[in-house]
This record gives sequence, C-alpha cells and structure tokens, in this order.
Amino acid sequence: MSLSVQFLSLLAMIGTGIGAGAFMDLIGTGVDATGKKSIIRKYAVPLEVIGWILIGCASFYVLFIVRDGAWRMYDPVAQICGLLLYASIFHRPFRFFGRILNMLIIKPIWFIIMLVVKMISFIVKLIVRIVRFLLSPFIFLYNKVYNSLFKSVEE
Repeated sequence: MSLSVQFLSLLAMIGTGIGAGAFMDLIGTGVDATGKKSIIRKYAVPLEVIGWILIGCASFYVLFIVRDGAWRMYDPVAQICGLLLYASIFHRPFRFFGRILNMLIIKPIWFIIMLVVKMISFIVKLIVRIVRFLLSPFIFLYNKVYNSLFKSVEE
C-alpha cells in the first residue's frame, strides 16, 4: 500500500471521527430539546447506542471503500483525533449551520404541516358542529319520548 493511500485512509478515518462527533452531538442536542416527559428522552440511551452502531457501520463502510475493509492499528486513533477535532474546532460551525438549516428548512416545513393539520381539524370540528345543530331537534324529541316512556306510574 502506497503512502498516499495510507494518508487518504487516515484522512478518511479522521473524517469519520468528525462525522461521528457531529452525529452524536445531533442526537444529544435533539434529546436535550425534548420535554422532561418525552418518549425520546425516555429512550435516550437506546437511541445513543443505535447511533454508535450506525457510526460504526458507516466507518466500516468508509474503510471498505478506501481500503477494501483492511483495518489498521492507527484507525481508532484517527477516529478519536476526528472526535477531538470536532469537539475543539468544528463544534461551533456545525451548530451554526444546524441552526440555519433549522430556521430555513425544518421550521417552515413544520409550520406548513401544522397549518394543514389545524385546517383539517377546524373543518372536521365545523362539520361536527353543523351535524349536531341539525340533529339537535331530533335528539331533543328522542330524550323527551325516552324519558316519558320509562317513567313510573307512581310519579
């Protein structure tokens, strides 16, 4: 294996470490943003375990692409270096771009979804109120007849 291929694989492993740091930061931030009684917070540990498993699979996939899956002793060190690079240098820019992504893409889509849900809910409530209004005379008559049929004679 040539020196350039080893250097490329080292950079790829550092990149997977940076990606792992960003992914785990994303999971941690998402769990922290939920409420105290949220189901996501309840299952935070299994979510993190699943996240680490996904990171491991993605790292092996990158390793498979770069070096046909050949693992070297410096790969874990390179990944830890990538995690430390994320924590020291890339943490703030990733968070900044995440906030921009949230404001420009996620919140407008969520707003549109909630608007559609509220409109459908309003239409359903309106239809139910109209039907109840139209049926109210029949319900009144039914209650009058029902109450008069089963009254005792002694009253």
